[in-house]
Parts: sequence; structure tokens; C-alpha cells
Amino acid sequence: MIQSNIAPLGMAVAPHHLASESALAVLREGGNAIEAMVAAAATIAVVYPHMNGLGGDGFWLIVPPQGEPVAIDASGAAGSLADLAFYKNATAIPHRGPEAALTVAGTVSGWAEALAVSAEFGGTATPVARLLADAIRYAADGIPVTQSQSSATASKYHELAEQPGFAQTFLPDGEVPKAGSRFTQPALANTLSLLTEEGLESFYRGSLARKMAGEMSRLGMPVTLEDLHNHRAKRRTPLRIQHQCGEVYNMTPPTQGLVSLAILGITSQLNMRDATETETVHRIVEATKLAFSLRDRYITDPLHMQEEMQALLDSDLLTQMAGKIDDRQAAPWGTGKGPGDTVWMGVMDSSGLAVSFIQSIYHEFGSGVVLPDTGITWQNRGAAFSLDPDHLLALKPGKQPFHTLNPAAARLSDGRTMVYGSMGGDGQPQTQAAIFTRHVVQGMPLQQCVSAPRWLLGRTWGQASDSLKLESRFSPETFEQLRALGHEVEALPDFSEAVGHAGAIVRHTNGMLEGACDPRSNGSAAGF
Repeated sequence: MIQSNIAPLGMAVAPHHLASESALAVLREGGNAIEAMVAAAATIAVVYPHMNGLGGDGFWLIVPPQGEPVAIDASGAAGSLADLAFYKNATAIPHRGPEAALTVAGTVSGWAEALAVSAEFGGTATPVARLLADAIRYAADGIPVTQSQSSATASKYHELAEQPGFAQTFLPDGEVPKAGSRFTQPALANTLSLLTEEGLESFYRGSLARKMAGEMSRLGMPVTLEDLHNHRAKRRTPLRIQHQCGEVYNMTPPTQGLVSLAILGITSQLNMRDATETETVHRIVEATKLAFSLRDRYITDPLHMQEEMQALLDSDLLTQMAGKIDDRQAAPWGTGKGPGDTVWMGVMDSSGLAVSFIQSIYHEFGSGVVLPDTGITWQNRGAAFSLDPDHLLALKPGKQPFHTLNPAAARLSDGRTMVYGSMGGDGQPQTQAAIFTRHVVQGMPLQQCVSAPRWLLGRTWGQASDSLKLESRFSPETFEQLRALGHEVEALPDFSEAVGHAGAIVRHTNGMLEGACDPRSNGSAAGF
């Protein structure tokens, strides 16, 4: 079992240990938490390619030692050719292939915008070449394939093997790579090297953009060079709630950050401190159902929304919802949005600057399309759009898709600062609620609360069931009691990726940093 690490100067948590070490190396050289996170983001894009990459989106939540937090929305909009006519022969947007690769990849723009924020905070201006150095080496020289990547490749082989560029990148010798085998990505190494030479802007307005646009056109993707030119990451004011234990922050639409905050806002009005294991799960699950109803009613591209989400959180709506939770009976609910593969990472430095970050290509390996000359796997986040023109999530060129991604942070009333998060689609807000409630409200040690058995209300990959799924390490009594409350309960393996790869860092009032990483991942909490 991975143990908590405690350090006074800097700490990084990531679901792959090489990403944690890339961040830590930058911190050791005097870089700040933002610069360290860019290094970690580049490395994780190489070493966890089934879950994230340069062809995906990212979201940043930056919490300075004093002053207001800054959020960065680095998600791309639907391409200018991605209209209803483009899908006239489809009943739904496909999840794989060129037609699934319909949105601009925003994550690299987020790296650039975060470095701009760093400069405004007086950062060290660590060269991009240094920040991407580890990622370039791992792509060129190779890394050991993780069991997670090998399993994802095998389980989705039939969906991915024939997608453009996939086999030559992810099926060496035409076979699913075995865990521990060497995996190289020379085209991606060249792409990363080009970014160090021309700057991160090259992804959108340089030679790399022109190269990608040519590849996308040949493959029949509905994203153009002009779409790349028009993309910019956007700074946002994070959503927040006043919890009984402090102020909690999360991401604005088009993400479901509202859901994560609403769950905590609802449960903060219940007696969670003294709740039993069954009561904790039941109350969070019931709050999740109510929060999902808000998500499904309101959240889309913020330019297409009628309600202001912060005003919703500041109203008495969450109090009203808390009054609807019945400790004796589970409420019915509809269906979730489904799963999503993602990476969450956190970094804090000696100044107290904290970063909560998430990066994703949506489904494992995204659309499955790998741009052959650049080695970039393109996301399929646009599958969240609807082809119903009257739907809240109706597809329109230039519109941002709905995102499950939402990084979390908190300034606690006892003076501590916390960044935390997880991968996992519908599971992200549930896992965040579990970590915050267990650690902050109930006092469970940080690593113990990340390692402890978790649950998922909703679907896992390949399943149509929206049941309540619990890891088998929960006690038989908890299973029985939840069923008695009316929950449709299923068992997951003891340590299941279905409940996400979670992590957290806490800065204590004495300046010490404590981190916890998920034993369900290949990660680490690394500090010095």
C-alpha cells in the first residue's frame, strides 16, 4: 500500500510515478507549482496515453497563497465543419473514428495560459524545453507499458485496431503490448521537440498547426486550420461554496464542477461527522442524484446557458435539496453520463502556491484516431453532443461540449489548503465527495481515505447498468444495509479502476505538505 508522503518544500501527486517525478525535478530546480505541473502534464501525456494526451482537453484550478484562485478552461469547441449536416447519416455521434474527433484539442493552450499566470505571479520562467524534456525522452527512448494501458488496449481492441494511425502507434508488431514491454512514440517525441523550438503556440498558430490540419483534412475530421487558429484557453472565476469546514472551489461550465460543489453543499447540512459507513455512502449517493439533476438541467457551453451557476450555489436551493434526503429510503433516479478516462494531478510548492489539474481524451484512447505524422491521439469529447437540435447539448460548430472533468481545491477554516480530484466520468464528483468528507469532515487520515473502498453510482465501461457499485472491501453489513435502503447494489473488485484514480495534497498550517496517491493507479505522492 502506498503511504502518505510528508514534505516541507514541494510535493506532486500523479497517477503515474514518472509524472510525479517530472514535477518534483522542476520544483527542486526552483520552479513553481505551475511550471512543475506543465512538466507533469507533458510526461503523463506520454506515459499514460490511453487516458490523456496532447489531443485532449485540460482544466486548471490555481490557488495562490493569498488572493483569488484562478481557473483555466482549456477545452476545445466543435470544429467549423461539425454541424448536423456532417452527421446526416448518423443517429448519434460515433465514439470512435474521424467523425468522433470533432473538437479542437485544448490542453496545450492550457499549458501556455498557465505559464502566463505563473509569470504574473512572479514565476521563474523555466524554459519550455526544460519542462518538456522528460516527456520527450520517454517518448523517444520508451517507457514500460503499464498494466492499465495493456488492459485498456486489449479490452477495446475491436473498437480501435482499425482506426487511422492506431495500430502503428499502439499495437507494436500488430499485438496488444504486454505490461512491462518497451513502448516508444517517436512521432510524438518529434512533436514535443517542435513545441520546445517554436513554442506552445505552434500547436494552434504555427507549423505544427498546419501539419495537423493537413492530417485532419485527409482523415475526414471536421476540424480545420482556422479552428485551431481561433482557439484560446479562457481564464475563469472558479465556482465556490461556503462549507462548514471552509471554502471549496471547482470548475465552471462546461464542466460538472457544479455537481461536485452541490454534493458537498447538500451533505454539509447533514450530520456527516458522526455518520456511519452506510450513512456516509447513502447520503452522498442521494446528494449525487440531486446534483446530477442540476447538471442535466443546466450545464452546457456557458455561452448557451440561461442560469448563472454561482447564483444557483449561493441560493437556498441546496438547503431545499438537503431536506429531500431520506435516511430510510433511496430515491429513484434516471441515468448518468457514463464513464470517462482522465488523469488528475496536484502540485504544491514551498510558497504555498497550489495547483489542481485534470487532463483527458475522454474514452480510453479517445477517438482512437492517431494523427500519423505527429503521433497525437485525438479526443472524442464531442461525443457528448446531441444530434437533436432542441437538446441542451445540441451540436453546433464552435460550441464547447459538456465535460465531466472538474479539478477541486479548498481553503479550510483551520488554515490548511487542499487540492484533490480523480478520474472517472460520473465518478469524479462522487470520489471528490468521499475524499473531502472522510478526511476533512470525519478526520480519516489522508492516505487512508484515498485507499479506502469507494463506490460509483452509474455505469462502468461496457455496462448498461446504472446501479450503485461498491468495491468488495466494504463490509457485508454495508452491502446489506444499502440494499435494505432500496439501492440496487453490485460488487466491484477490491481495488477497481472503475472508481477512479484519486489523489490529494494538503498544506498544513506549519508549512508541511502531505500527499496521498491511489493504490488503484501507477502513481506516487512525491515530495522533498
